[in-house]
Amino acid sequence: MALRIHESNNPEWIGEEMYIDESVLKNEEKITFMLRALYQKSGYVRYKMSKFEEYDFYAANRDFLVSDNIISFTDTNGRLMALKPDVTLSIVRGSTDTPGSVSKVYYDENVYRVSRSSHGFKEIMQAGIECIGDLHTEDVAEVLLLAAKSLDVISPESVLTVSHQAVLSELFEECGLSSEDRKQALKYIGEKNLHELGAMLAARGISGETLQKVRTVLSISGPAEESISALKAAGCGEKAVSELEQAAKVLAGEGFADRMVVDFSVVNDMSYYNGIVFKGYVRGIPSGVLSGGQYDKLMAKMGRKARAVGFAVYMDLLERFELDTGRWQQTAEKEREDA
Repeated sequence: MALRIHESNNPEWIGEEMYIDESVLKNEEKITFMLRALYQKSGYVRYKMSKFEEYDFYAANRDFLVSDNIISFTDTNGRLMALKPDVTLSIVRGSTDTPGSVSKVYYDENVYRVSRSSHGFKEIMQAGIECIGDLHTEDVAEVLLLAAKSLDVISPESVLTVSHQAVLSELFEECGLSSEDRKQALKYIGEKNLHELGAMLAARGISGETLQKVRTVLSISGPAEESISALKAAGCGEKAVSELEQAAKVLAGEGFADRMVVDFSVVNDMSYYNGIVFKGYVRGIPSGVLSGGQYDKLMAKMGRKARAVGFAVYMDLLERFELDTGRWQQTAEKEREDA
């Protein structure tokens, strides 16, 4: 069996075809081909970037990076450069604010960071999408849907865990937590350590109805429909709950109702992220293979007015994953029919 590839944007390939024997491809390479097809069909344009940029650019946003280990070197002109540890930052830097428009790009690029599996510096393939511009709730829901479809490309046994930063921000505001206390609270929430979180809040004088609301909201976890009803009953912010509900409806409409799970242990740095954040898991891999969310605060920090949402699929975690060859063959055959 072979995969047919047609380079429609290259004049040299018009009317010609190239076949790749799938047996010569690694699993993560097969997945990359399928993800690329998924994103292109969804209206996303491929983004290509340089292997390195100025070190200061990444250092200024170190907290946004998955790993804070940046591989640097001195250029021939004396500037300190870095092998790119992240794609999102570079895409944001290369985009512009255009009122009323939305830029949709996808990528499959190598990044250079500490591998989650080997814990050493490694060149890692990463695929994903970024949606930047005058975003609406529907745009965020579409990105969540593509995240669910991306997981389905890898395995039908997958789950997309979703949280909303505004719900947590609201709880922190009610508790009157300082910036440092919020960081510690996020750590406990991410670890699902509600006992230590409760002890910390009690030590700050938080008690009664406020403490009970925190415990109630953070205990909400499970299927989207049930969890959203529970959030409404707990009196959480209408806007945040409405955005979660809209996303759940979009996923349900595409047959992914059972893939979305609300889980507030999904957290990201609140100085960069806001709104919906999410992680994706597939059976057989203990770590999340997909991560994303809204990062309007990063945009603002970089002097931008546009909003943004996106996600990345971590290919290094898929190197030893047993891809369902039947699903790969069906997708490849579909590509041949559509070409």
